Formats: sequence, C-alpha cells, structure tokens
Amino acid sequence: MEPEAIITLDGKPHRYPVITGTEDEKAIDIRKLRADTGYICYDDGYGNTGSCTSAITFIDGEKGILRYRGYPIEQLAKHSNFLETAYLVIYGELPDDATMRSFRRLILGNSSIHQSMLGHFSGFPTSSHPMAMLSAMVNSLGCFYPRLASNDREHELNHFDEAATILISKVRTLAAMSYRMKMDKPFIYPMDKLPYCSNFLHMMFSEPYSDHIARTEVDRALNLIFLLHADHEQNCSTSTVRMVASGGANLFASTAAGICALWGPAHGGANQAVLEMLHQIHDSGDDGTKFIEAAKSGDKTKRLMGFGHRVYKNYDPRAKILKEQCEIVFKALGTKDPLLDIALKLEAAALKEPYFLERKLYPNVDFYSGIIMRAIGIPLDMFTVMFAIGRMPGWIAHWREIALAKTPIHRPRQIYTGPNERNYMPSDKKS
Repeated sequence: MEPEAIITLDGKPHRYPVITGTEDEKAIDIRKLRADTGYICYDDGYGNTGSCTSAITFIDGEKGILRYRGYPIEQLAKHSNFLETAYLVIYGELPDDATMRSFRRLILGNSSIHQSMLGHFSGFPTSSHPMAMLSAMVNSLGCFYPRLASNDREHELNHFDEAATILISKVRTLAAMSYRMKMDKPFIYPMDKLPYCSNFLHMMFSEPYSDHIARTEVDRALNLIFLLHADHEQNCSTSTVRMVASGGANLFASTAAGICALWGPAHGGANQAVLEMLHQIHDSGDDGTKFIEAAKSGDKTKRLMGFGHRVYKNYDPRAKILKEQCEIVFKALGTKDPLLDIALKLEAAALKEPYFLERKLYPNVDFYSGIIMRAIGIPLDMFTVMFAIGRMPGWIAHWREIALAKTPIHRPRQIYTGPNERNYMPSDKKS
C-alpha cells in the first residue's frame, strides 16, 4: 500500500500521496489541497516546502553530504575541475574526452565580448558595485544574441548549448571588466589559450605590457572555489532563477535575476562579511580570544561570520576542502597573513567548545573562500562576483530543468493580514 497523509479539516479527512525521492526524502503532495479544501499551507521562508523536484544536487545537512548528480563533492574536488563539473551539473553526466574537448573549446573561444558592450561600462560611475554592473551586463547579452533570447522555450532549448557556453565564458570577461573599470584601468582582452581560471586572472591583473601569469596553485584554488559553488540546491538565487524561468524568461534574463538575488549580504555576501569580521578583530588588537568570549556571552555585535548554515547542521564539506587548499596557496605564495591565524583560532574554538557545538556552528564554505580570495588579490567587493561565476552552471542547469519539464509559472499564495474592506472617502468629506 502506498503511503499517504491524512489531513483533517473542519472534521473532514483529506488524503494526499507521499512522494519519495531517490535518497528516501519524503514529501506530502498537497498540490490539490486548496482545490479540495480552500486551505493553503503557511511556511514563512519556505523552510519546509519542496518547491520542485530536481535531479541536480543532493544535500544532507545533518550528515554534511553534498553531491552533484550523485557524485560526492569530495571526489569531484579531488579528481575533476570546474569546467568538467559544470558540464556534469548542466547535462547530468560526466563528458567523454571528445565531448569535453568540444565543450572546453566553445567556452575558451567565447570569452570576447561585442565591442559595443564596452560603451556600456563607460555609462557606470566608478562607485558602482561590481554586482550591479555584472547583472546589467549579463542581462544585456540578450540584446547582442537576440536569437538566443527570444523567450520561446522550444527555440531556446534548440540553441541551449550555445547560450550556456556563452554565459559561462563571458561572465568572467564581464566580471574582470567591472573590476578594471572601477580601478580606472584599461580593459585587458582575454587570451583563449589560457585555462578558464588563469584567463580570468589575466584579465583581472595584467597590465598592457605585462601579462599576469597565475601560479598553478592559484589556478587550482580558484578552480576549487568555482567548483564548490557550482550548485547548492534551492537557495535564494537558484530559486529566483527558477521562478523567473517559469515565466518563460530567457537564460540571460533568468541568470541576471539570480545575480541580483545573490547580491544580498545574507546570501552571496557572506564571504565578504567573514573578511570584515577578521579585519575588525585584527584592528582591535585581538587575536580572536576576546571575540570568542564575547560571542559566547551572546553579544550580538560579536557574531561569528562564516559559521553555521541554514542547511548544514554539521561541518560544511566544502569548508574542509577549502581549508586544505588555503594552506597550499599560502605556502606557494609565501604569504603570512594575521587574518589566517585569527581564522584558525576561531575554527579551533568552534570545533571544541560546547557553546558552538551545541548550536552546530561549524565553519561553512564562506569562511575559507574569502581568505583564499584575499591571498589571490581579489578585492573585497568582488567576492560576491566570484560566487556568481562559480554558481553560473547551477543556474543554467536549473533553467534547463524548468524548460524541459515545461513547468507552469510559479505563483505562491499568501495569507492576507491587511485591513478588511473599507470604503473610499474623498478628502473634502473627511473630518
């Protein structure tokens, strides 16, 4: 007998089927609840709501498990790279050698942007945030590739491969140009012979007569940061992409919306908050000891940034991987950073002291990604941009999932709490 849930409302039982996922996740299918009963479910923040079925990413927050298309993140981090993992996330299977060569060639060969787009950057003031520029420029790609931005799902699915590789490639170029514009430096054109991450760093840090050549360890670290951020189930920005895509919006518009959602400090800006916290501790002359004691006292101004997670109630598996890579990068660059010493002290306290253990405040991916990016030379206001580059394959995969399933437009309900009906009174009649 198939499992079912019985909901009794106004004395009348209503039966609803139970859906079981491939990892034995269970959900009550209440799609007919409102039609049957007139009731809806209230779930502020959607913490207990399955908004879709998806075959892309599996997370078990209690056990600290993250898998892309069934592959453990630890295995992908050790054996794969960002572009191969991007293909896996988007299409569902690891590519064979010939497919990977073709995919890589399309991405590496698509990094240049239309010359007319250069003029868009001159319209932004140098005070513009890079995320504002990135979202605007990604959305503008639809103007330069109108046949890929028709808002016709069938047409766009037929040209999906081209649109996906354009996005994954050009998002680096647009990000690097946003940085160069803010720094009042000339744009550096891509070198397609360079690997994905090295080419991005070349566009960021080269000068007209001096090419920036990234060290192997740095390229590998950036690969890992992008790979570990490639997808993370139904977070704020991914849910935004799916919401926009459900209305039939094209891939460029949908991912631009995702960038805007990611910009928020509670989402993509969290790694920036970690560095700001470490700076605050260091500038106060503290080695982290006083800050830890203040955090344990409940002082809300001494909140541990980069610890704890909405989903993970265990050590974020991505944080473990980046901690090891952090040590490799610092050793290769010969960097001595007091902020890293403070970070290690905070982590040690979080992993042994009852206050943090009871609250499951384990380090998350933001804790070490920010430290690595600081060592590489990425400025603080570009941290969220780096997150967006890494998350692009996941957004693309979710757009494709929506389009292939012909998902109807998403339309959440609400519980209205405003005034009851009242009559309009002209101002000259009011007392």
